[in-house]
Amino acid sequence: MDFPKGLKYNSEHIWVKANGDNALIGVTDYAQDQLGDIIYVDLPETGYELEQNESFGTIESAKSVSELYAPVSGHVISVNDALKDEPELVNEEPYDSGWLLKVKLTNEDELNDLMDQNTYEAYIKDNE
Repeated sequence: MDFPKGLKYNSEHIWVKANGDNALIGVTDYAQDQLGDIIYVDLPETGYELEQNESFGTIESAKSVSELYAPVSGHVISVNDALKDEPELVNEEPYDSGWLLKVKLTNEDELNDLMDQNTYEAYIKDNE
């Protein structure tokens, strides 16, 4: 499993890479591994208003359909359209070309509510 430093993680296995008031959001390596082969990702449109801890879409694998929960609040400024034709990018490169959304943060303080790499790894070990 890969858990890059410099990212923040929520308990629903979503990562955030913040750069100022912009952030990239995706599914962790752990989550994609647990889900198995991703066959469909349902994401909101550009302009959608994310609310921290609220559902913003679904991810479907051969095994199940899972809700995606926003790690932070913000305005969606970009959606990874490549996932429409290649949802398997989430499996292959969850921290690179398999990202889900780019957002403009509306409350940067919410990043403090998230786990760092070491805390996230411990969280996974405690919940297995």
